[in-house]
Amino acid sequence: MKHLLFIIIILVGGVCQLNAQKWITRTGKISFFSSTPIENIEAFNNEVAAAIDGKTGEVVFIVPIKSFRFEKALMQEHFNSDYLESDKYPKADFKGVISNLSEINFSKDGNYTAHIKGKLTIHNVTQEIATVGTIVIAGNTATARAKFRVKTADYKISIPSLVENKIAKEIEITVNTVLNQR
Repeated sequence: MKHLLFIIIILVGGVCQLNAQKWITRTGKISFFSSTPIENIEAFNNEVAAAIDGKTGEVVFIVPIKSFRFEKALMQEHFNSDYLESDKYPKADFKGVISNLSEINFSKDGNYTAHIKGKLTIHNVTQEIATVGTIVIAGNTATARAKFRVKTADYKISIPSLVENKIAKEIEITVNTVLNQR
């Protein structure tokens, strides 16, 4: 009887470990790119907090706006003060779900296509978005990658007429974030 109880405890513990499919990071990477005939603008952020729940498919990203780094300090200053108003709106976030969760095996190494939909909030404006990305499972890490475009007007980001030809109306967002299993 003691051996049976011991085996049950080990099996239950193993099942609980398999269900612990939360993946998190505080050093996620997101970048954006604006391309116009006059000028390209790119910025990188390596301080993104992100979590994926492999059991429910919930996905959350929190992006501190002031953590974006630009090639030119003046671009960074204008981005924070004039366009994103980062003192007033210090973060952007995404809260969504993987809609094809049954096609992703978080317990098995591999490359998986992820269909993600949810709400993206930038500049205190929330919009529904949907995108397709990949999740690469390798041991205790999950790398989430996606590219999608957002329109500055959709998030009430005003571009002064003086520089409107230097900043794209649609900005490409790239997510390339490694999360660790918890």
